[in-house]
Amino acid sequence: MTVAEALHTPLPDTIEPRWWTGTPPIDPERFTIDCSNYRMDADDLTAGSELAERMNRVYNEIGLVHLVNTGLTDLQAMRAAARLVMPGQVDYEGGANPRNALEPNVYEVGAPLSAWLHYHHEMAYIGHSIEMLAFLCKHALEEGGQTFVSDNLAATDAILATDFGQKLKRLGLCYHRNLTDREAFADREAIGVYNHWQQSMMTEDPDQAVEMAKAKGLEVEWGPNRLLKTRYYISAFEYYAPLDRNLLYSSVADDGVWFDTWPMVMQLPLDERPLKLTFGDGSEMTRDEKKLFIDIYDRFGMPINWRQGDVALVCNYRFAHGRPSIALKPGDKRDLGVLIGNSYDRIGDVDGKW
Repeated sequence: MTVAEALHTPLPDTIEPRWWTGTPPIDPERFTIDCSNYRMDADDLTAGSELAERMNRVYNEIGLVHLVNTGLTDLQAMRAAARLVMPGQVDYEGGANPRNALEPNVYEVGAPLSAWLHYHHEMAYIGHSIEMLAFLCKHALEEGGQTFVSDNLAATDAILATDFGQKLKRLGLCYHRNLTDREAFADREAIGVYNHWQQSMMTEDPDQAVEMAKAKGLEVEWGPNRLLKTRYYISAFEYYAPLDRNLLYSSVADDGVWFDTWPMVMQLPLDERPLKLTFGDGSEMTRDEKKLFIDIYDRFGMPINWRQGDVALVCNYRFAHGRPSIALKPGDKRDLGVLIGNSYDRIGDVDGKW
């Protein structure tokens, strides 16, 4: 095997997600809105419109809205549709993925198409998480390329019924994250790079990066070559006030297995990868525990089948999201924009709310 092949070859014993069982846990008709009968002009894309009221009613009930047949091709118009439910947006500050802005307030997904992305809750690994996110489809594939969402209410019940879930409840988690320095890789190949701290923290100043990390509840230390090492201790669950209950709010997406199909990182041993997830007491998760974590989300997953102009809003509490790896054929395009909803301060679980 050549060096180039090794950099793009998963390690043995990789756990491949199933994504779903073939039966949606929620009937898609309950959260899909066909926009064929709307003009999708300024009147429809205004707060208080019939479309806005319908979207908010569906979102409040289910936590998921999928607009189809919108006829939209412009990301800012799709953003206006998403804003009918999403009251505000925040910058992707402190985020793990190396997202770049496609247009003002619209980010790219921030991951290579060849990598599968395990089910996850956006920005669960810092003290300031987000309430919701939206996806805007600028270009879609004829086949494949879906985003998958997992019913987190069902996943929470299922995991708490296991010894592993009770262990998560008892011990909590520690998120270990190593952010590389952009300057350290200025003249060498980006082997093992996930995200530079300059991009994650949106600053070139190391002191400001530390202050920003600490403001987000992270413990911080510098490693060799200005490697920014952060640690975050929190419950594996998060209290969701509208349902008055604790919901699962963690996954293996914040562990080294996130990189099992990530070029330039997948060849590294798990302990040398940029992310690691342990229990809150520092003890390691076994392979069987990680597999169960993956299987639980897969059990309650379902696809969102994209077409150009589609807009999907996802409650970050009530659903996890992810996707399989994607291989483009000649002439194929698959472009999703991402909006990051309002942030909130994580509190973890609340006693008696199980």
